Amino acid sequence: MINAKDAVNIIKFKLSYRRFNHSVEVAKVAEEMAYKFGIDTKKAYITGLLHDYAKGIPSDELLKIAELNDIIEDEVERLVPDLLHAPVGSFLIKEELNIKDKELLRAVELHTLGSEEMSDLEKIIFLADMIEPGRDYPGLERLKCLAMRNLDEAMLYGLNSTILYCIDQKRIIHPRSIKARNHFLWKNYKENEFNLK
Repeated sequence: MINAKDAVNIIKFKLSYRRFNHSVEVAKVAEEMAYKFGIDTKKAYITGLLHDYAKGIPSDELLKIAELNDIIEDEVERLVPDLLHAPVGSFLIKEELNIKDKELLRAVELHTLGSEEMSDLEKIIFLADMIEPGRDYPGLERLKCLAMRNLDEAMLYGLNSTILYCIDQKRIIHPRSIKARNHFLWKNYKENEFNLK
């Protein structure tokens, strides 16, 4: 596993100043959340640092890398190639940094769209990306509270927020986010017995 100092140096070189600062803040929040939920804090911090590894790659190049390596999951990704920065980032971390940790790689891969089945680390990276201190949007404080209390409730709230934002902005919604949202809605319903209506 790469150490935190090396990860910082790598992303400092690869990312813009703003994106670098964002990644450092995501790493700090992920570490704090990992401690709260009894997850490996070192892995959470490093995953947070690396989560936007491919964010600086232009859309046409993301698409090319994804096509060459059979990464495209849905045609939506051809229409909105920036969505590919997560799975392409995971692929490049494995190839360029020789990181083989499957959970770390999957957390990077899923941090934008989520998924129906996610480990606690994967949920933490998804949520830390949404609640790091540089973020500012309606519902942020509520999501921060949920993220420190219940990961599944926070995932539902975070996915709802993302989908509503996409609707408001007239953006296309990736089917995986809808499936993930419905999964967490049903999971929370079964665990908390709240009304689906």
